[in-house]
Amino acid sequence: MATGKTSRTFGWILMGLVMVGLVGFGSTNFGGSVRSIATVGDTEVDANRYLRELQSEMNAFQAETGQRLTMEMATGFGLDQQVLARVIATAALEDETARLGISVGDEELRDRIVDIPAFKGVDGKFDREGYTFALEQSGLTATEFEQSLRDEVSRQILQAAVVNGVATQPVYVDTLYGYARETRDFTWATLPVAQLTTEVPAPTEAELTAYYEAHPQDFTLPETKVITYAWMNPEDVISTITVDEAQIRAVYDERASEFLVPERRMVERLVFNTKDEATAAMDALSTGNQTFEGLVTGRNLQLADIDLGDVSKDELGSAGDAVFALTEPGAVSGPHDSDLGPALYRMNAILEARETSFEDAREELHGELAADAARRLIGDMVTELDDQMAGGATIEEIAKSHNMRLGTLNWTTGDSDGIAAYDAFREVAEVVTTDDFPEITLLEDGGVFALRLDELQAPRLQEQSEVGEAVQAGWEAEKRLELLSEQARGLVPQLEGGETLSSLGLTEVVEGGLTREAFVEGTPPGFMADVFDMEPGNWRVMDAADSVVLVRLDAVHAADQDSDEAKALKANFAAGVAQEIALDVENAFARAVQARAGIELNRAVINAVNAQFQ
Repeated sequence: MATGKTSRTFGWILMGLVMVGLVGFGSTNFGGSVRSIATVGDTEVDANRYLRELQSEMNAFQAETGQRLTMEMATGFGLDQQVLARVIATAALEDETARLGISVGDEELRDRIVDIPAFKGVDGKFDREGYTFALEQSGLTATEFEQSLRDEVSRQILQAAVVNGVATQPVYVDTLYGYARETRDFTWATLPVAQLTTEVPAPTEAELTAYYEAHPQDFTLPETKVITYAWMNPEDVISTITVDEAQIRAVYDERASEFLVPERRMVERLVFNTKDEATAAMDALSTGNQTFEGLVTGRNLQLADIDLGDVSKDELGSAGDAVFALTEPGAVSGPHDSDLGPALYRMNAILEARETSFEDAREELHGELAADAARRLIGDMVTELDDQMAGGATIEEIAKSHNMRLGTLNWTTGDSDGIAAYDAFREVAEVVTTDDFPEITLLEDGGVFALRLDELQAPRLQEQSEVGEAVQAGWEAEKRLELLSEQARGLVPQLEGGETLSSLGLTEVVEGGLTREAFVEGTPPGFMADVFDMEPGNWRVMDAADSVVLVRLDAVHAADQDSDEAKALKANFAAGVAQEIALDVENAFARAVQARAGIELNRAVINAVNAQFQ
């Protein structure tokens, strides 16, 4: 017989079904003489069952995303196939329960029904009218529902029997926990290339060729686009712009507060409830019995809470004269009235008045106005340029007619020099093909460009003669690291003989209690894996990008299998693994049942159900 947990689980599933029915979908039945979408063994899969499951999934998607899901979208997501597979799998299990003669009696069925929350009244007891109403709204008769529930419970009994006894073996859990939680203590140091004592020899031609052939990825040009472009930016036309002197003066006057900055102070304000409290606080400061910081923390505040920033005298109101009279940073004045109450003011810095004359600001303002005018001028050209290109003008022709920069570059993904520094240019260059027609595109600074892909060059391994210097530099770097590694291995006998890393002039680093997944800054990839492969007391030399690392394993610490933390983690892990195994077993059993029973799909009915969602 099924467990109480199964009953409660199904009750909530059913309640969800009933609630969906209440919003309308359940009232739809799939009519017609053929009501089966499939046959699994001797069990027919009712079309309405598939209809309700599919509607439920689509409603759930809409509730989660806020997006209405059409049948076309559902098909694109594979949602219909998922629902169909689930319904078929359920029917296969029900067919197997029937074949095995598994069923539940009327008394058990009654107990299940009256225990479902959706069928209970306000008094918490089973409500016959509520039961009838809910079934009507879901489009089910009492007979259909009760048979569905009987099948459901029978199927759960079968599923429980299949996975009953699935457990994770303790030795498996202990082994994995021991592997993951064991730790290492080790000592290591970096031997940098700067400490190489051997001179790198001159390479032979054969050695260079061997290096070149062994590292083709370093000398292969990526896919390259040969691009011709026409480009105009505001700087190109600024020299042609005339800015009226009166306009410059007007902008200067409008922005007077920017050029004529009065003297200001960096100020903190500590507000009190009463003037007596503020006076007492000021007296404590004056006598040295308290600090300003102490007053702030005593009010459960932080300095950031009372910081006014840089303020003018007028912004301080009645306290302005007194605060601006302070000459030493850190001096306090008060109490003074403020809009929040009596307060003490601490002056932290004096910001002198700053005045920029019209003559000094003129050049900057002229440049800004000219740049604005240049951007507007270019913007006005866009329509004309678009029309020319639509009429068949080439990039070379619009560059000549509008005095634009004309250039060609070999562009690869990641290039950001010149015009490729613009995001808009790189975005177009990334997707352009030889079949595309050039278009005028705006740049972030108000400029415009158009480009044409002249040629798409496939990745190409450069000839050794083209990259001779790079080949030699690479060979020398590899040789230098090889010699450095030999030098480090030569230090191992001294270290085993009693020398220390420090006595050999290296910076010794001691690490303790590190697990396999630990990251040790300054070490090469795979460092911890190598450390865990060592025996205590052994030294090992590992190559890094531009240095080598010497490391000695000091100690191995097995994981504590009996701590409270270990027991809790292992218990959770064991439960999770058991659940996954049970799910795999159940899925395997379901596939076997389906294969034994055989499945016949009625595509016409399935398509007819799907058509109701168009």
